[in-house]
Amino acid sequence: MKDFFFYTDQMTVGYNGKPLIREIKIELNRGEILTLIGPNGAGKSTILKSITRQLKLIGGSACLDLRDMQQMSGKEIARRLAVVLTERMKPELMTCEDVVSTGRYPYTGNLGILGPEDKEKVRQAMELVHALDLKDRDFTAISDGQKQRILLARAICQEPEMIVLDEPTSFLDVKHKLEFLTILKKMVRESKAAVIMSLHELDLAQKISDQVMCVKGKWIQKCGSPEEIFTSDYICKLYDMTAGSYNAAFGCMELPAPLGEPEVFIIAGGGTGIPVYRKLQREGIPFATGILHKNDVDYEAAIHLATQIIAEEAFEPIRPETYQRALERMRRCREVICCLKEFGTWNEANERLWEEARKEK
Repeated sequence: MKDFFFYTDQMTVGYNGKPLIREIKIELNRGEILTLIGPNGAGKSTILKSITRQLKLIGGSACLDLRDMQQMSGKEIARRLAVVLTERMKPELMTCEDVVSTGRYPYTGNLGILGPEDKEKVRQAMELVHALDLKDRDFTAISDGQKQRILLARAICQEPEMIVLDEPTSFLDVKHKLEFLTILKKMVRESKAAVIMSLHELDLAQKISDQVMCVKGKWIQKCGSPEEIFTSDYICKLYDMTAGSYNAAFGCMELPAPLGEPEVFIIAGGGTGIPVYRKLQREGIPFATGILHKNDVDYEAAIHLATQIIAEEAFEPIRPETYQRALERMRRCREVICCLKEFGTWNEANERLWEEARKEK
């Protein structure tokens, strides 16, 4: 454990002396991002509040750079650890620049007076999160998304060695989610800060994290790389999904495929079928698709969206028996849609399918 910048040893967290999650093991190096995922109410925020000492540990320890955080002074922690939590600040009569400036307080005297260097760091942090135009605005009068960017700027100008964030993208639109995480990743890469955060957006967690910790029940259920965690079967199990599925190839949730006998047959491949698959799914029309190779992007989508798939092994020519199955299924459908504009050697059988469909119109 001594090789890690931040680690926990048998850390147990909870409320009023009652354990919620026991013996949590975290091992994090500088320049790494650990993301907590899991169902609502599982205890992700409790873990983060315990790390930042807002909640007293029930058992075990959390160590920052080889030192037990329970033995560190508040000022020392403030210089090394920045926090962005979900609770909304409600400062009285403070501009956005004033709020960001509080990130420099651990470095100022008792009066909190900022020097020229401090003010420049505040300006740079606001510029980095594209919030310089908000500097004179009343913090309480801006949107939740803008507030989140201001709080990130405050954390950045604190120049921390570690940042803890609780659902930092929850109030941001798509543009600002991507900007926020891009800024965070750049900061981690350049300053070698360690980051622990919680996220609900699984697609973003999969893309930005070095480690992912799955919070559910009395113990941490699983911890590993995104490649280990984000599989279709495991995510469905983690969230106790009873409808729909998790598409690991696309990193997104999928609504259930329409039920019933396929009414439409879709000839597709190379991603051409996905928009049609989704349209039919929205309309509740069950469909079959083929002939798809199992390494085709359309195949990955069809697994979750189609009622039936006629498929061939990856990198193999389409066999006569596979073609025959597709032809029989196609003839039982009331409509055929061909998404392909061109046909090559590997999908020549799909061209023949389309020719048969047009003959039978």
